[in-house]
Amino acid sequence: MAMNLSITGLVRPGLSAVSVAATAGECIALRGASGSGKSLFLRAVADLDPNEGEVVLGEMNRAQTAAPDWRRAVAYLHPESGWWADTVSPHFGNWAAALELIEGFGLSPDIGGWAVSRLSTGEKQRLALVRLLCADPRLLLLDEPTSALDGQSIAAVERELSARLAGGAIILMATHDAAQAERLGARILEFEAGVAKEEA
Repeated sequence: MAMNLSITGLVRPGLSAVSVAATAGECIALRGASGSGKSLFLRAVADLDPNEGEVVLGEMNRAQTAAPDWRRAVAYLHPESGWWADTVSPHFGNWAAALELIEGFGLSPDIGGWAVSRLSTGEKQRLALVRLLCADPRLLLLDEPTSALDGQSIAAVERELSARLAGGAIILMATHDAAQAERLGARILEFEAGVAKEEA
């Protein structure tokens, strides 16, 4: 089901009030120097840190939605993913369902049995994105999701993100890559010293 997003007066320490809206299928790229507030904004939308303001996704008002229900609809991809088991596959609820995406991202189908300690930064980044996408969230909050990837892997990830947008998802994505923002047809929300301003 397509959902629109409305963020009104979202504020937290280090971030001045941000108000922005997006329709189903839209991508908004967050641009700005490191430390400008992009990650603070994404974490606030996800409700991972104390914040104030209203966030509404479709008929879900964050303030009136149980945290587990909000997490199912709204997924945040941290720049450094967390791993709690020694091997890869236990991090996925349904490994068989994840395999198509895993192979689509150029990863070996045998990677499920690999030790996490063997993974490169780029492999971890792609696997973390697969883990997030398997939950089929309606709002994707992505913090530099392709920063450690080569051109071929970036293209594979962007194809999948474009497909999610076509299916009605909304993406808010911090990226330093202006060309990537253009390829995803993104609106630009520029951050500077905790203040966000949408480019005309």
